[in-house]
Amino acid sequence: MFRLLLLLLFSIPHFLRAEDNPRQVVDFTKSWKFHLGDVPGADKTAFKDDDWRSLNLPHDWSIEGDFSKDHPATPGGGALPGGIGWYRKSFEVSASDKGRLIYLDFDGVYHNSEVWINGHYLGKRPNGYISFRYELSGYLRLGKKNVISVKVDNSRQPNSRWYSGSGIYRKVSLIKVDALHIPQYGTFVTTPEVLKERAIVSMETTVLNASNEKTSIRLNTVIENGEGKKVASVWHTQAAESGKSVLFNQQTELLDPQLWSVEKPVLYKAVSYVYIGKKLTDRYETKFGIRSFKFDSKKGFILNGVPLKIQGVCNHHDLGALGSAFNWRAAERQLEILKEMGCNGLRTAHNPPAPELLELCDKMGFIVMDETFDVWKKQKNPFDYHLNWDQWHRRDLEDIIRRDRNHPSVFIWSVGNEIPEQWGDELKGDTTGRLIARQLVAIVRSLDTTRVITTANNEVNTYNNLVKSGAFDLVGYNYNHRLWEKFHEHWPGKKLIVTESTSALQTRGHYDPVPFDSIRRWPEAWDKPIKGGGNSDFTVSAYDHVSTPWGSTHEESLKALHDHPHVSGMYVWTGFDYLGEPTPYPWPARSSYFGIIDLAGFPKDVYWLYKSVWTDKPVLHLYPHWSWKAGDTIDVVAYYSQADEVELFLNGESLGLKHKIGGDMHVKWRVPFKSGHLHAVSRRQGVDVLTKNLHTAGRPAKIELTADRSNISADGKDLSFVTMKVLDDKGHIVPSADNLVQFKVSGKGFLNAADNGSPTSHERFKADNRKAFNGLALAIVQSSGSKGDIRIEASSSGLQTAELVIKAK
Repeated sequence: MFRLLLLLLFSIPHFLRAEDNPRQVVDFTKSWKFHLGDVPGADKTAFKDDDWRSLNLPHDWSIEGDFSKDHPATPGGGALPGGIGWYRKSFEVSASDKGRLIYLDFDGVYHNSEVWINGHYLGKRPNGYISFRYELSGYLRLGKKNVISVKVDNSRQPNSRWYSGSGIYRKVSLIKVDALHIPQYGTFVTTPEVLKERAIVSMETTVLNASNEKTSIRLNTVIENGEGKKVASVWHTQAAESGKSVLFNQQTELLDPQLWSVEKPVLYKAVSYVYIGKKLTDRYETKFGIRSFKFDSKKGFILNGVPLKIQGVCNHHDLGALGSAFNWRAAERQLEILKEMGCNGLRTAHNPPAPELLELCDKMGFIVMDETFDVWKKQKNPFDYHLNWDQWHRRDLEDIIRRDRNHPSVFIWSVGNEIPEQWGDELKGDTTGRLIARQLVAIVRSLDTTRVITTANNEVNTYNNLVKSGAFDLVGYNYNHRLWEKFHEHWPGKKLIVTESTSALQTRGHYDPVPFDSIRRWPEAWDKPIKGGGNSDFTVSAYDHVSTPWGSTHEESLKALHDHPHVSGMYVWTGFDYLGEPTPYPWPARSSYFGIIDLAGFPKDVYWLYKSVWTDKPVLHLYPHWSWKAGDTIDVVAYYSQADEVELFLNGESLGLKHKIGGDMHVKWRVPFKSGHLHAVSRRQGVDVLTKNLHTAGRPAKIELTADRSNISADGKDLSFVTMKVLDDKGHIVPSADNLVQFKVSGKGFLNAADNGSPTSHERFKADNRKAFNGLALAIVQSSGSKGDIRIEASSSGLQTAELVIKAK
């Protein structure tokens, strides 16, 4: 059989130029018109939009606004404006496309979107995180002007517990296909048997015959490996009635497969060729990975036969100063920073992600928990998804499972986060949570039986209605780290995943001069303020000694994770700070303190704690800074790995050797401040491994600029993230610097946004200046679409100016 497959594989040529592909996917993100505010008649073709703003998608209008506690979103929703916005785009479709089917795909619009083509109403989609499609074919004027109109209504707030953004904030594509084609999400590739020496690949492919005649369809599926080499080919033929779909079930065997793993995420590709006779009518690509996995009640998570801790984080969907407008490079940068820390997992809290985020996770090796809902029937906010639950939850869930089920990075479906239906009075017959749980799991399993299903539960006692439903493969715990050890006492024989952990709090670069081990739980409770008010400047010490009362410090969580094999993994709340939910403070705070990394992408000190535990790379991180006032006594902390001990020196005098004791993941010295130089050395068996230096800084004297990439694509979308540091005259960073810095960008790029990571700054992100925050700021520079140099200049009164050149290629 395998010889026959090889013969077929190499006897049928598939050399296809892009222009010859019967399927055309057109980037539909450029040259839109936008108006903020409701406009009667904007759905009509003849409406005049000449004075509307021109822009490219993705677009988030909320991020362009001013912060205010009076916005209906509230500080919990990011304290930025919502409202109603209209988008319009004029375009032509060639007369040569007659007979083809034409679709418009939206990856995400927040929210309550309504769409018209040439004045004809196509429909509404309330959920702002769902991808959806409309067919345009019957309403287009071939060879003439056509107009798409989109109304986006984010005026009824609060509708989210975090920053949502507003607008067409994800990609839009125009799809042109033959009448005989594979419809949206029309393939499903699974690997029912995976061994080291062989793997079975199973392919379900739906083909739609939208022609007026019954016809015989030939489907050829070609498998390509990670190097693009064809390794298998399968043919089948079926008859299809006019207007009907047919389902092909194909299977093939691959020898010596390359397995997908977090270290080496190898991707295969299934290329589907649809024929009528010898005429090719469609070509459709599906990327997939070959891997086996299971969750074990005693051993935790096992990938490709090897136990592996899921070392994950939760992230909300905003990209900091870019808002919710998705950008490939911005998301890639976040994942690169997390990967360097040793992170191998991502939970898409608490909504379906942009499709490109999963593409990145596929190729970079992340274990994704793909989450769908934050609420079911019972509300958390007055205008949230509970209003649409009855009408839309089945359609939304089905669409997401179909969309995402080919991604090898997706291992877990989560159908709810901290759902109020966890609780119910059994004496009064309230078992709503159990009924909905079983219904949702049945929907998922009708479309995908290859992954596990869970919910994220903050009620972990034995009366949790969702867990008691018996529907879920995994029990998801949010927080409660002291109960992980006793999990099987509460839930015998069940499997545990920590869906959300920690909720520790820090302001990057700020340290209260108190002992490191003085643990504080802020606020007093989720619905009560900090006892005593906290810090007057709305900061939280960046020592790992402040967490919410429902959470734990980072080190407390890490110990509980790694001490217990049955804990399959955890997703830390959160990887990055995010807009909204500014726990533990009220306004003027407007973004979170939870992140291991701040809103601008600058790591907080605990980043190196994770790197020291989650990677096998040598680490030595020393903190805090060494710029204090006379009389201060400071705890100096070191995170280290691949070494036995650390010795600390102050102005050349040894302050002693330290090594980790018991389960501690750090060492510390309590040091009276003296101006000068701290020097740390980590050693292994007496041999120096790494050194780290901290200097007392002088007054701000100059600016330094560094780019994460000095060469970017001249595609009009690519970004370079430029870090601005305020230095003293000796080149040491000034940790308290808050100088106002002016950015000037010229040449083949522009300044998209600026940030500094402060959770209390009310400066606009879309501005050409930014105050430094604890010595740092960020400029996000974007290609304008042409090749050439992009020049960035940063200046500030009294400081030496800095310049930088980025090349757009």
